[in-house]
Amino acid sequence: MLNWLIEPLSFEFMRGALGTAIMLGILCAVVGTYLIVQRMGLLGDVIAHAVLPGLAIAFFLGIDIFLGAFLSGTLSTFVIAWIQSQSRIKVDAAMALVFSGFLALGIMLITLLKSKLDLHEFLFGDILGVTTDDVKRTVIITVIVLLLIKLFYKELLFYTFDPLGAQASGLPINWIHFGLTGAITLTIIASMQTVGVVLVVSLLIGPGITAYLVVKELHQMMQLGAVIGVISSVTGMYISYYLNVPSGAAIVLVVTGLFLLALFFSPTQGILTRLEIAHRWARLFSQFKSQKRK
Repeated sequence: MLNWLIEPLSFEFMRGALGTAIMLGILCAVVGTYLIVQRMGLLGDVIAHAVLPGLAIAFFLGIDIFLGAFLSGTLSTFVIAWIQSQSRIKVDAAMALVFSGFLALGIMLITLLKSKLDLHEFLFGDILGVTTDDVKRTVIITVIVLLLIKLFYKELLFYTFDPLGAQASGLPINWIHFGLTGAITLTIIASMQTVGVVLVVSLLIGPGITAYLVVKELHQMMQLGAVIGVISSVTGMYISYYLNVPSGAAIVLVVTGLFLLALFFSPTQGILTRLEIAHRWARLFSQFKSQKRK
């Protein structure tokens, strides 16, 4: 068993991949918690696909492709807000339109600009191919985002649960919204190498909703979600190594499996647990009625 755990660590590429996966497991769970609480899970998917035009343009101009991805992903959220403010269209419809529009634009630009970008790698990830620069970038993004969340936790908590109250109290809600958008975009950029833009929303949302079925407080969701994210990432990497399957898909399937376990067996909200509690109360009620008759 020990050799089974240690063998992958003898390879430098696996050590880098595991370190990156652990950091992203924590980062995605913490940032994704805010998306879940605000019922904006689709926004993560929108931003994930909206980075493609920025990648194509940045690669064509010869600038940092991740800067292009950040600008493009951030722009998509402003487009959504603009559509919502200028029409009667609801936010979910605006997100669906921007999602498909930016994705189509990205694919079109990659074709027209004859870009040599590996579209498959960005869509589905390749964590086993992470370089030292990728690891450093992931460390920097993780530390900055988590530190800012720690520093402004109270303000973010107030804004998340009562945006109108936060605005009335004088908090700069526009800057808070922009900061959250930036954190989501940076998290997605860091995760592209791991699971790709197609699967990143699962890593953003999965650990958080699993924790949501078990605990009640926001900080507990973040902590338990981070643990679930790390377990999923590491387990997925080992599955990928030993079964020779795509690492991103393996990680997401582990996340999904843990969610299903919580869905059925959560102590307070599990489907089977609720049935057992209901049966227990039914038996107690039946016994009470029979004793009352006697």
